[in-house]
Parts: sequence; structure tokens; C-alpha cells
Amino acid sequence: MKTRQIIVPLFLLVVFSQLYLSSFRINIVIQIVVFFILLLLNGFKISVKIINLLTPLFLIFILGFFSGLWRDFEIIYFIKDISHFIKPIIGLMLGYLFFQKIDFKSFIKIIVLTGFSMAFFHILLVLFNGKLSIEKINDLRSAFGKDNFMELFSLLFICFYNRFLDSKIFKNKVFNYIIFFTLLISCLLYFSRTMIVVFFLGVLTIFGYTKINSRNIKILLGFIIAIGVLYIYLFSIKIDRNGKSLESFLYKVKIAPAEMFNTKIDRENHKQLWDHWRGYEAKRALALMDKTPISYIVGTGFGSLIDLKFKAPLDSDGIRYISETHNGYIYIFYKTGILGIFLLLYFLLNLYRYIYSNYIFINVFISITGVCFLFTTLTITGIYNPRDVIIIILGGLFVFSSRQNILLKE
Repeated sequence: MKTRQIIVPLFLLVVFSQLYLSSFRINIVIQIVVFFILLLLNGFKISVKIINLLTPLFLIFILGFFSGLWRDFEIIYFIKDISHFIKPIIGLMLGYLFFQKIDFKSFIKIIVLTGFSMAFFHILLVLFNGKLSIEKINDLRSAFGKDNFMELFSLLFICFYNRFLDSKIFKNKVFNYIIFFTLLISCLLYFSRTMIVVFFLGVLTIFGYTKINSRNIKILLGFIIAIGVLYIYLFSIKIDRNGKSLESFLYKVKIAPAEMFNTKIDRENHKQLWDHWRGYEAKRALALMDKTPISYIVGTGFGSLIDLKFKAPLDSDGIRYISETHNGYIYIFYKTGILGIFLLLYFLLNLYRYIYSNYIFINVFISITGVCFLFTTLTITGIYNPRDVIIIILGGLFVFSSRQNILLKE
């Protein structure tokens, strides 16, 4: 059997399970099993380069593991944290193994066609369930998913592939346009603030605007002023929290900064609490760390829980104790302290710095993943998000980062 006939089904199994199977435990088992299957296949191996790249994530894992051993914990939550912190390590190695024996053009096609199939499926679900006519965007998002970064990266790939390689991904122009518009429509139907920001961060990186230089600093200041004007406008008008369609989305945009950073919250005021939930999670995590100052350095370790001080209606029975937060920086800080934060930033900035290398597809998109993770860690825990698939794409990109001949224009 040809390698591709084995690899593609395994890849599809992993990414579709990751995005559509709700059980994280089953997903991590699937990924570990697939990982060992790939290692057992003749000729597959993990390079020293990948091990070096993953060293910061290994150290974060070790830090959380041993910090947790010295504290009281329930074994189920300790194991849960082990699986969460090993996920990006497994994910990146899976991506590397999946595409180790596949050529660059095939890698791009597999990612794009996977994203396209997900987008097509997403649009069909929306159409056949009549959800396009619903009044509240939250209903649409809860019914069909809050984001899909496989689709988003597929969109970026098909938009900018020819900028680097002077050709289309598929020879048939009509097929290219069909894929492009399908991905675009599906991405818009998620109404995801995070996806919108990530798309623009990707575009800015592609055009070199994420490099630190005098020109880009001026442009950045311009963006900050523009965003400031937008928020002045949003706060100058009344936007109904339970409004219809665009109004509901604008309300989410309006409260986004306060949602993450405002910690002065009255939990008896449910409207205020849910609008600033990320800030409340962070407040409770930091309050618990105050009790053991050493945790600011090494964290509270695996198995540690955050006491919300009330039963939040996050499931049918209500949840008082949580083991993770939406803000990934607070999550890593709580579990592994300032040492973990430094290691995570070292890993992400190491990805970002590829924008300063040769201006080729692989380097630019590796940098895009770094920039995106720097942002998504703030909102949806980044590489530690249970549904993240960008880390698998990143593993594939690293397969080709050392194959300079692949990067020549075809």
C-alpha cells in the first residue's frame, strides 16, 4: 500500500475528530494511537530539529507535572492536565509525521481540500436547518460551531499560494474560485471575532507588516488609532446585548477588551458576570495563587483547580471548580508560574521570528502560526485549546522548512 493511501485517512481521522468529536479524552487517545502507528510504519522518524523546537513545551509539561506532585489533587484532574499539556506536543509531531513522505504541493492540496470539505459541510448544515433566518447570531454559532481554523488556513493558502509560487493550487480556475468562495462564506458564517483577527494577522504577516521596523510601527499606531475611533463610536451608541444579527455581533466586539481584562465583577450581576467571564476566571486564579506565593514562580501544578466560589451554570448540574481558563496566559501562569510563561513565549516568538528569514511560503506561514498563537492564547488558550488544529498544520510546515528546493517556484 502506498504511503499516501495510509497517511491521508489517518490525517482526516485526526482532524475531523478534533473538530467534530466533543470528547477530548477520546481525541487524545486517537492521536496517541495514530502517532504510534506512524512511528511503526517503515521509515518514519522524529528529527532532532523538531525535538529542539518542542523543548520549551516539554519543559512546561515537566514543570506542571512536578509542581503538581507536591500538592493535594484528585487523580482525574491530574490526568486531565497531563493530556491537555501533552496535546500540542503530540499534535506538532503528528503533523510532522503525516507529511514527512508527501511532497509540498500535495501537502497544500490536502489542507485546502480538507478545509473545503468542512466548509461545504458547514454551509449545508446551515442551509438545510434553516438557521440563516435566525435572529440571534449566538444561536447560529452554538448550533454549528464557534470557529474552524482548518478552514481559515485553507482560505489563506488558496488566497496567497500564487504570491509565492506563481501558480494556482489547482489547474482548473473555476475549481479554485469555487473553493475560495465556499471557504470565505463558511468562515464568515462562524461570526467569530477570533477568526477575523487571525485572518487579518495572517494577511499583515504575508505583506510584511508584522516585522518590527519604523514603517510598521507607524502603521501599527495608525491601526491603534483606527481601533480607538471604532470603540469611541461603539461606546457612543446604544447596542442591545440581546439584539438581532449584526447588533449582537457588534455588542460582542464592544465588550471584547473588558471581557478579557476587567476583573472588578459582581458575580451576583449575571449580565456583568457573563460579559466579563474571562476576567472573572483570571481574578479567581490569581486570588488562589496569592495563598501560596511560590506558585507565582512554578505554578500550582497539574491537578490544581480554580474555585469560582459559586456553581456556574456551565452544565446541567453547575460547576464550582474548573481546571482551565479561556485566557491561555493565565492558564499557563496558574499551572506553571512565570517560568511556564517565559517558556511559552520563547516557543511562540521562535515561530514568529521566521518572518525575518527568506521571504518564502513556508517561513511566512510558520511566522503566521506564531503570531496567531500569540493572539489566540489570550482568547481561547492557543496551542492548549482542545480543538486546535493549527499545531498539526505547523508540524507539516516544518517538514518542508528544511527542503529549500521545494520552495522554488514551480
